[in-house]
Amino acid sequence: MICVISMAVLSDVSVEAARVIREDLGNVNHMETYSSVYHKARSTMSYWLQRLASGPSPQGPGH
Repeated sequence: MICVISMAVLSDVSVEAARVIREDLGNVNHMETYSSVYHKARSTMSYWLQRLASGPSPQGPGH
């Protein structure tokens, strides 16, 4: 098993990229979309956390 792993690591086989990186990744529109998604996720998480019950857990049999 170790031999197979070491052969795979040490082999000189090159692999082509699965996707080509676009030139316009630094586009302003791309950054605005990322910011919008971040703020929406942040507000959603805040909403979920506010809905959680606060205080100690009720006493019971447990799991």
